[in-house]
Amino acid sequence: MSEVPSTVRELRLVVTADDYDEALRFYRDVLGLPERAAFASDGGRVTILEAGRATLEITDPNHAAFIDEVEVGKRVAGHIRVAFEVDDSTATTARLAEAGADVIAEPTRTPWNSLNSRLEAPGSLQLTLFTELGDQGDEED
Repeated sequence: MSEVPSTVRELRLVVTADDYDEALRFYRDVLGLPERAAFASDGGRVTILEAGRATLEITDPNHAAFIDEVEVGKRVAGHIRVAFEVDDSTATTARLAEAGADVIAEPTRTPWNSLNSRLEAPGSLQLTLFTELGDQGDEED
């Protein structure tokens, strides 16, 4: 297959949150996503937060069920789940839980050698936090 040149410059996930202030506090102030820009319209607000490098992960229902089984132990995610790579998924999970996220599953080592947790966060987003273990995968926790 011939390679098609990419015309996409940025992936932007847009979340409509009923409690805008709580969602902004959670993602910007607790998770630590830097604010790039903020705009207001008549009665409305939007803030754009930087989230590092973006990728779009496409999975079929069978593999999505496998991921849920590994991370949570059962099928729980809808058709969209947001995953953030963080330096320490255990500490970040605890920090986000203290800030109001519901922990669906505590961090667990995956077959692909990362430490993943699952949370329900403001804006009705299901989050996976993952830390790549690299060479640490052979060590005991």
